[in-house]
This record gives sequence, C-alpha cells and structure tokens, in this order.
Amino acid sequence: MDVTIESLARGKYLALTTFRKDGTKVTTPVWLVREADTLLVATEATSGKARRIRNNPSVLVGSCDVRGRLTGPQVSANAQLQDPAQTQRTSDVIKRRYGLLGWLFLRRSAGKERVGITISLSA
Repeated sequence: MDVTIESLARGKYLALTTFRKDGTKVTTPVWLVREADTLLVATEATSGKARRIRNNPSVLVGSCDVRGRLTGPQVSANAQLQDPAQTQRTSDVIKRRYGLLGWLFLRRSAGKERVGITISLSA
C-alpha cells in the first residue's frame, strides 16, 4: 500500500513522529489539512515536537486514530516550522476543517504562542 499525500489527508489524524537528539522516536497524533503537495499542522511553539523539528526536520508520518495508534504504514517526510503569518493561516484552515472542535481546541490554547508545521513527503 502506497502512502500518498491524498491518503494521509483523507484521515482525521496524522501520526507525526519526531526524533530526540539520541534518536528516540516520539509519535504524536495531530490534526491536519492538505495544501497542494504538503500537509499542515499546528502546535504550541514550546511543544516537544516543535523543539525536536528545530533540531531535526526529518520526521515520519502515517495515518492514525485519535490515540496515535497507526492505522497504516509510516513514511519519511520533512517538516518545516512556519512564520507567524503562515501559522495564523494554518490555524484558520484547521478551524474550518474541524469545525467546533477545531475552534475549541485553538481557543483553549489562546494566549499560548502557536507554530504551524509544513510537512512534505520525502522523494
């Protein structure tokens, strides 16, 4: 089974695996939206996943359930942290896709700095 942007974007959750400095994998379920050939997610700027991406932009992604249990294979990808304008746009499209839940999630973290993440599948 090939994992594509289309197949990942159809899912409600994305398992985003980042790597600690010692190489340990850390997998987190995140909400996602597709934009062209990339996936967009948002997180708190001080979160572990944001720190790990700053240190190592190589990640693994795959479809998962709300608890982060994989529902298919993971593939290699590259993650890039977004600037504030891109982050606001990513937050807006996540709110649109996830409706009331997306609005509540982003509202709950109001006052906390957020950062968007652009994910591109590796060739």
